[in-house]
Amino acid sequence: MKKLLFTLLAACTLTSAKADEGMWTLYNLPNAVYETMKQENYALPYGALYYGEDAVKNCVVNFGGFCSGVVVSPDGLVFTNHHCGFEAIRSHSTVEHDYMLNGFVANSYEEELPNERLFVSFMIEQKDLTSYLDSLGLNKLPEDKRAHFVDSIENVMRKDIRKQDSTLRVEIKPFYEGNQYFMTTYRDYDDVRLVFALPKSMGKFGGETDNWMWPRQTCDFSVFRIYVDPKTGGPAKYSKDNIPYHPKKWAPVSLQGYVPGSFSMTIGYPGSTSRYLSSYGIKERRDAQNEPMYKTREVKQNVMIRHMRADEAVRIKYDSKYAQSSNYWKNSIGMNKCIDSIGLIQQKAQFEQKIRHYQDSTGFLKGKLDFDKLASFYAKQFNAVKAFTYFSETFSGRNSDELTRRAYRANNGSIVKGKDGKPKNWYIEFKDNSDEWDEATDKEIQAAAMKFYREQVEEKYLPDFYQEVDSKFGGDYQKYIDYLYKKSKLMKNGKKIYINKGGFQKDLGVKFGQSLEAIMNQLFEDYLACYDSIAIQERYLCAAKLRMEEDMPNYSDANFTMRLSYGQVGEYLLGGKPSGYYTTAESIVEKMKKGENGVIDYEAEPIMKELLSAKDFGKYTDKTTGKMHLCFLSNNDITGGNSGSPMFNGKGELIGLAFDGNWDSLSSDIFFDKQLARCIGVDIRYVLYMMEKWGKADRLIKEIGAK
Repeated sequence: MKKLLFTLLAACTLTSAKADEGMWTLYNLPNAVYETMKQENYALPYGALYYGEDAVKNCVVNFGGFCSGVVVSPDGLVFTNHHCGFEAIRSHSTVEHDYMLNGFVANSYEEELPNERLFVSFMIEQKDLTSYLDSLGLNKLPEDKRAHFVDSIENVMRKDIRKQDSTLRVEIKPFYEGNQYFMTTYRDYDDVRLVFALPKSMGKFGGETDNWMWPRQTCDFSVFRIYVDPKTGGPAKYSKDNIPYHPKKWAPVSLQGYVPGSFSMTIGYPGSTSRYLSSYGIKERRDAQNEPMYKTREVKQNVMIRHMRADEAVRIKYDSKYAQSSNYWKNSIGMNKCIDSIGLIQQKAQFEQKIRHYQDSTGFLKGKLDFDKLASFYAKQFNAVKAFTYFSETFSGRNSDELTRRAYRANNGSIVKGKDGKPKNWYIEFKDNSDEWDEATDKEIQAAAMKFYREQVEEKYLPDFYQEVDSKFGGDYQKYIDYLYKKSKLMKNGKKIYINKGGFQKDLGVKFGQSLEAIMNQLFEDYLACYDSIAIQERYLCAAKLRMEEDMPNYSDANFTMRLSYGQVGEYLLGGKPSGYYTTAESIVEKMKKGENGVIDYEAEPIMKELLSAKDFGKYTDKTTGKMHLCFLSNNDITGGNSGSPMFNGKGELIGLAFDGNWDSLSSDIFFDKQLARCIGVDIRYVLYMMEKWGKADRLIKEIGAK
């Protein structure tokens, strides 16, 4: 009877729940949005989100400039996703002490591990600078001068605020396609230490098999701690004398759970959406960006994973690189499928017809917004954009092999001149960073990618070293790459290479880099030929939409500034059947059995299967279902950058951490599908259960004080 009643409740929620689209800035949250939140059982006052020391925003952090996180204790503990902490965990791992493979638990402050270049930022304040910038002449400038002008104002403001408080910094970013500009003030903390991480088998359970899919059982969390100057209590560079941060606000952690229809709110740092993008821009995104991206990454990942599976040392070096690459490889495939399955380009084109009619009837932006020009600009740059994506995925510094990265650096350094305009005795020197890459792996990846690149682009976009591959190496890319690695001085660690001496310009690696830069410059020139014209038209298009819908609240696209989204916990129709809104311990045990039979992504340590096969999960058991919930669904509006975002209930209590979207709505970066879009979160009870039962982290459990 209880099961039947619960099923009926879930079915009712499925049909009645609506998705509340939007990534809202907190300081100017529209009253209409707040009133809707209250109707959906948000219980805090309007000002509790942004104003005062106890504001919810004050416990949410920008984690490392690429993810989100939340402070959960009076001693500065931060929860984020495991995949957000991935590189920090990897950087401390060795074959002898493999924290990626075996996990990590600090049993005291002294055991917590510092992380070079990792920081967290708290948003202090945000305000609209649109009128101020307009008064200074921003909107009178040509398109190619606008960004530089805004940067110069930002630099002045940054210097001014640092004079007042050296721990603060400001950013000015465009909103609504550049129709508005907001300034955000941050305080950065640079001493952030690793406290707890599960083995990768659990923190990334399901691997690429389950990535972007539902149902999920991934225990995607890691724990860090902020440290501060012992004298001031403020930000400080790493020192063994620093002490844990004592915030005035941290998120209360709730064990009460949720039911279908429960209010759910995420606050975090969504990275980038393009929901105002024209139909022409979406077509370019699908065909000239997404498709080249996933095709090139597949070639490189196939080589990478083969080497990783053959050698544990290689796996440690490439774990993070592979995860970062494969994440958006799969995302771009899914996005393209969604664009086509829902007919998004046609939908956008129809909406643009409405804007045309509005423009004709009102005269708004007449003579400025021109859809025919917009279409022609996109058509003119299409081939260059596509080639540029192939080039970037093959040869850019972050996606390429070690020699290519060094070749770029060497050529950047070679243009440095003395005061008299003549070359000085400038030199470059590469330290031994072999703990970050493997020569055999890098060389094979780049050889395969070079071959694939040639097959995809026009002849004019081929660097001239392809002629050498043909003439001297018989078209064998592997032999060519091997030869470069062997002969170039760039690959001699610890050796000073003088820019103006010793045949620098004749070095094979330097010449390789110069060939790349020549093509990159050509691609930039072709790519940017219509860039400013498109930007102007897209800004006008956004302005027209906002004017046409001026009686409705409209949010700006994500740009990695703090945003709020809200909705409800609930399932959706998956293949015509209810998806379920949570996963159970039983479901992960069943997948672990597949892991025992050779499905690599479902392999986990025997202790994990034992822990999740428990008969009684105690206080971590959901009171409504009688089950241990692992992951759950809500219709919160999220995107990349939201990883690690706290998921709050209506009282502002932490119930989970957002870590993924669902495959069925991967077009959400450009279109929010209210029927299909779902946020996948890891249940905070699952997090605490694994901390207590696997990690024996009683000191952390006590510190968090979940209720």
